[in-house]
Amino acid sequence: METSIPRKSPRVLSRRGALRLIAAGMAGSFAHARWVEPSLLSITRREIRCRQLPPALDGLRVGLMADFHFHPGTDDEVVQAAVSQVNRENLDLLALSGDFADHDGAVLGPLMEHLGKANTAHGVFAVMGNHDGWCSGPHLTSRSFEKAGISFLINQHSQLTIRGETLAIAGTDFVWHGKPDPKKTLAIRADTPVIALVHEPDYFDEMTRHRDIMLQLSGHTHGGQCRVPGIGYAPAKVRFGKKYIEGEYARDTSKIFVTRGVGTTGLRVRFACPPELAVLTLRSGSLA
Repeated sequence: METSIPRKSPRVLSRRGALRLIAAGMAGSFAHARWVEPSLLSITRREIRCRQLPPALDGLRVGLMADFHFHPGTDDEVVQAAVSQVNRENLDLLALSGDFADHDGAVLGPLMEHLGKANTAHGVFAVMGNHDGWCSGPHLTSRSFEKAGISFLINQHSQLTIRGETLAIAGTDFVWHGKPDPKKTLAIRADTPVIALVHEPDYFDEMTRHRDIMLQLSGHTHGGQCRVPGIGYAPAKVRFGKKYIEGEYARDTSKIFVTRGVGTTGLRVRFACPPELAVLTLRSGSLA
């Protein structure tokens, strides 16, 4: 004779238990965003096809960092990791697209102790960010960079000869209450390919009204700094950074790449949006 053993009913999660689980999950997510992710440097590797790139420059490797908002004693580890990675990448160029300081230009000295160690084959180039303009001004900022061996461009361009080809690196002033002058910045022969450094990415539309821009490199948005996991939506958008948020975009034959940046502003949090060193390999030929 078989004896049936009564089955236990599945335990139903109470409303209070569910709330506790949700609270624990939120607390864990906040702890990660507050104390872990801001220091987790990520490396983004991307090939970007540029129609204006001469075949001889196919494979040109360009690094991009921005938005350090540097705080000595807090951000040294992530910046040191980024510079060490730059030096392992054997880059041709490194672009630094602004917002080195947050509220105090005095941090530029300690930051240069890190950035001055970055090595590339053909130079390191930097431009102003809006925070740099607001807290330190162009003269203090440019002097700090030039002292560290980094070319600082404010409505200027520099022409390089690489593998027998001419390449222009052009950089504007910051846009948000600054004095960008694209006409002066882009006073370059029409057949010369241009990499433009502009802190605020939405100014890409204005730059491309003046000429084709082979590739604009920008920051400013922090990629949203906190994003919705899975879909990558960035709820917070900043002035001059609402159209081009993160990654690669194209307009006709011109392209732009926007980095998530290295540091943070406001509360030091990042969620589903880690700090980034972008390593871009440029490819010649038709746009994909």
